[in-house]
Amino acid sequence: MSPNTTGSETGSPLLESGSRGHEEEARAAGWWNKILDLEEAKNQVLFSLPMIITNFSYYFIPLVSVMFAGHLGELELAASNLANSWTTVTGLTFMIGLSGALETLCGQGYGANLHRMLGIYLQASCIISLCFCVIISIFWFYTEPILILVRQDPAISEMAGLYMKFLIPAIFAYGFLHNFLRFLQTQSVVMPLILCSVIPLIIHTGIAYVLVYCTPLAFKGAALAVSISLWISVIMLAIYVLYSKKFEHTWKGFSLESFNYIVTNLKLALPSAAMVCLEYWAFELLVLLAGVMPNSEITTSLIAMCVNTEACAYMITYGLSAAASTRVSNELGAGNPDQAKHAMAVNLKLSVLLALIVVLALGFGHDIWAGFFSDSSIIIQKYASMTPLLVISILFDSFQGVLSGVARGCGWQHLVVGINLAAFYFIGMPIAGVLGFKLKLYAKGLWIGLICGLSCQAFTLLLLTQLSKWNRLELSENSNKENPLLV
Repeated sequence: MSPNTTGSETGSPLLESGSRGHEEEARAAGWWNKILDLEEAKNQVLFSLPMIITNFSYYFIPLVSVMFAGHLGELELAASNLANSWTTVTGLTFMIGLSGALETLCGQGYGANLHRMLGIYLQASCIISLCFCVIISIFWFYTEPILILVRQDPAISEMAGLYMKFLIPAIFAYGFLHNFLRFLQTQSVVMPLILCSVIPLIIHTGIAYVLVYCTPLAFKGAALAVSISLWISVIMLAIYVLYSKKFEHTWKGFSLESFNYIVTNLKLALPSAAMVCLEYWAFELLVLLAGVMPNSEITTSLIAMCVNTEACAYMITYGLSAAASTRVSNELGAGNPDQAKHAMAVNLKLSVLLALIVVLALGFGHDIWAGFFSDSSIIIQKYASMTPLLVISILFDSFQGVLSGVARGCGWQHLVVGINLAAFYFIGMPIAGVLGFKLKLYAKGLWIGLICGLSCQAFTLLLLTQLSKWNRLELSENSNKENPLLV
């Protein structure tokens, strides 16, 4: 039935007043549907909410450990914060990016009814993640000398290096975890993700408390708790996939066939990791630049607060980005490019609406929010002056987040790498440097430069979606005859 069907066509002619009421409701629905497809929007919101909760839960698992470690002393607080940032920059974002290949392969494979191939792609992606985890773990093991080499405080570097060694099991869990998440996400199985993320977060709080305060591990226990909790989540997801009847068509057990798809997966996984890391590193670079400015203590705190605010806002966008990726990849796999474009349009409108809600909350409650980070009246006042710039950056970040999800669904990761590199490092960061240092705008100059990068990224991604052909991947059930190649 058309969404614009009126009540007079379906209602009883004997119930005149009821019919008139139906007509008014239908007219209102028709007016709203011209702006936003309500049915599509409802489905995407219901999909996004579990993804947002899941993302928040996994974000807070390492953060809770930092909070427990921080109560042991100032050195422990500094070391755990440094280690937490170091893990994100050098490993966690990379593993999230690698799993992005499954958003394309599993999403389009599911839409094309090549259900058996989803399990094959999952295994191939896990093999790739395992190999990179080994490399990252070696890098993490030598964190202390690396931090000292980049002129970090020796005492903090030693403690951070110790913390990192107990986080090494976590990187393996994180790699497998995000592969399972993408596997479920592309099949629109998202409600179980809430249990498999919230329960480990609750358990983690107890484990961290016991290991930090009730055992000799103390500081080391905070890091070990992260590794244990992430592995609990991986085991929960693995058991669910292995024994749930929902996956009887998409998981057929372990197969050596997955090795045939490693190269295919890598062609998408490496660009996907690059596009995620290039964007995230741009934000971290701002914090480093703030550290070499006059009044660096205040400027660094201010920029770090802005980055954390942006990250929290992006977690909401992440849910919509996942919805966009899944809807677009599923529709392309089914051979419906027009429906994929329609899903993207609805998602973009939703992203703007949700961003406006966040922006309004920030506009009216920026002092309260800043108070969570600092008691300094100077920093709170300076943060208030940054709020208008934060509003603009959040809007652009929300918009580009959805378009990045569309790009992953379409398999355009290799194109987005170039876009992110140019937008942030050829445009955004140079402008930030000129405004921040040359024109002495300091924190505001840095953030204006970031806005320039985000806006260029968003408009270029929008141009990419308008000018590119929305083709699906050529996927084959029979890997011995044909390997999946990009169209």
